[in-house]
Amino acid sequence: MLIKEITRRVNLCDQWQAVYTAGVVIPKPVATARYWHRSLEPKKLIEVGFSRLARNMTMARTIKLYKLPESQCVAGWREMTPADAPRVTEVLRQHLSKYQLAPVMSEEEVVHWVMPREGVVYSYVVEVEGEIKDVCSFYSLPSTVLGNEAHDTLNAAFMFYSCANHTPLQDLMQDALIAARKNGFDVFNALDILENQAFLKELKFAVGDGSLHYYLYNWFMSGGTKDTPPLQPSEVGLVML
Repeated sequence: MLIKEITRRVNLCDQWQAVYTAGVVIPKPVATARYWHRSLEPKKLIEVGFSRLARNMTMARTIKLYKLPESQCVAGWREMTPADAPRVTEVLRQHLSKYQLAPVMSEEEVVHWVMPREGVVYSYVVEVEGEIKDVCSFYSLPSTVLGNEAHDTLNAAFMFYSCANHTPLQDLMQDALIAARKNGFDVFNALDILENQAFLKELKFAVGDGSLHYYLYNWFMSGGTKDTPPLQPSEVGLVML
C-alpha cells in the first residue's frame, strides 16, 4: 500500500518512471543485494540486542577485535567542501559508468545528495597534489531502541557513494569507518554492491540476514526483457537514500 501511495503521488507530479528498493520480494527484482554490518561500538550493539557475543568470546576480546586506529591513515583525507563539487561530480560519473544500474548525476545533484550535512550525509575526499582523486561518503539512519534502560538510539551509518582511484579501496574504507566512529555511529552498514565485496570480509563486516531488492517502474534494463536474469550485486551502482 505504501508503494502504491508513493506511486500515486509521483504520478501527480507527472513522473511515470522510477526505481525503488524494498525488503520484500514482488515481481520482479532487477537485482538483489545483501546487507553487511561492521561493529563500531560492539558493547552497545550487544547491549541493545543488535548483535550477540560470539561463542568463546568475552566482551573485552570483542571490543579489541573491532578496535580501529584513532585517526585517519590516508594522506590527503579531508571533508568535502562546496568547491569540490565539480571534481567530485566528474570522479563519481566516471566511476559509476562502469555499472549496469547506476545514476548519472549532475553537479547540482551531487551538491544536493553528496555534500556533507551534519546528521544526514558525511562526505570526504582524498586530495593529492591539489587534485581530488578519491571520494568516500556515508549517510545516517538512526533507529529507536525500545525497552532498554541504558540506550534509546542506535546510530547507524550506511555506505553511500565512494570511489578509490588513488588509494587502495580497503584503506579508504577503513578511514570511513574511523570517521563514522568519530561522528558517534555505533555500526557501519554496507550493501554488497559496487566494489564493496572487495573489502567487506577484510574489514570485519559480518553478513546480515536482510536483503534489499531493486525494482524498476515503467523501465526495462537496456537490451533486456521481462525474462532477463537479475543483475549481480557487483553490477549495481545505485544507492538509495
